[in-house]
Amino acid sequence: MSSVAERVLGLIEASGMSRRAFGQHIGLDESKMSKSLSGARRFSSVDLARIAELCQVTVDWLITGDEPPLAMAARTTGGSATTAITTARRYSTLRADMASLGYLQPWRPMAGGLKGGGYAAQGRQLAQEALTRVTQAGRSVATGNLADVIEAVFGADVAVVELGPGFDGLATSSEHVKLVVLATSHVPARQRFTLAHELAHLLTDDDQDVHLDRDVYDKSQAKDPSEMRANAFAAAFLMPEDILRRAAGTTGFTDNTFAALACDLIVTPSALAYRLLQLRLIDAGTCDRFKSLTAAKAAHAAGQGEAFAHLVTEAARPRPPGLLVRDTYAAYEAGAATLRPYASLLGVDVDQLRREIELEHRTHDAP
Repeated sequence: MSSVAERVLGLIEASGMSRRAFGQHIGLDESKMSKSLSGARRFSSVDLARIAELCQVTVDWLITGDEPPLAMAARTTGGSATTAITTARRYSTLRADMASLGYLQPWRPMAGGLKGGGYAAQGRQLAQEALTRVTQAGRSVATGNLADVIEAVFGADVAVVELGPGFDGLATSSEHVKLVVLATSHVPARQRFTLAHELAHLLTDDDQDVHLDRDVYDKSQAKDPSEMRANAFAAAFLMPEDILRRAAGTTGFTDNTFAALACDLIVTPSALAYRLLQLRLIDAGTCDRFKSLTAAKAAHAAGQGEAFAHLVTEAARPRPPGLLVRDTYAAYEAGAATLRPYASLLGVDVDQLRREIELEHRTHDAP
């Protein structure tokens, strides 16, 4: 399809609506719609924005016809990955549309780029720089919601979505979009490791279009340079060396102090055991003993069963991308967009949401 009109016509046909009904949805009468499709009239920027919103495509695609990488990825994958990609495409479309309205994503990449050395060393160095930024922002990776921290400090959108088994997450990157989509999980530490892993892909510009991670712990991917770097970043980011060395002290770890540390850092016992072995803070035999511990048993041993149950509940809960939610509402308040994108992100009926907002405004305005 070489023209805007042809692409719109294709969307109309795919929607199953008549041209008249489609026009009514976007605020065009039958005459204007007919002229726009014939080329006698150009679709206005408002028309294009409404079409993009209705059909969940980007204004950029309507104008240029360039197929988004997420659309191509969706055709070549299956199962949970397709669900994740479909979700990522929807959020990316909204983010690109917000950018066209002047609400740019506050993405803050790391300055200086990657240093020399091997891929794992690059990941660890980048993690140290990222941790410094987190600390300077008055935040911590071990307290509060890690997705909130990532959004506040780095400006990437983070979403948590219900997916089937066998898929941990993805990162997608373009000129206006930096997004991580995570699967809901009953293992909070795995979800956090995935988030740190995907953040590394964004910070290092790996697979600029879309990077899929079905299993971040898959050892068959260990030779992939980008996976090596992302795993090294995640381990060093979530389990900082200085904290581990202070915890080890001069006497090392007991079963109980190890379990407490895994709970404090919100990491799996196996990931912590491997990290301590790598730093030579424990030997191979101790590593084998520690890594056999489950997260639930570690929480019980550390007396943190209630806190662990709360983390499990949080990790199993879907989460829309917080920055995108903020920007879609700001665009609505400024009159630059309708309420529909904001309602869509929250998963609520737009008319009900409008009534609630109007009621809240009347309550605030009351004497």
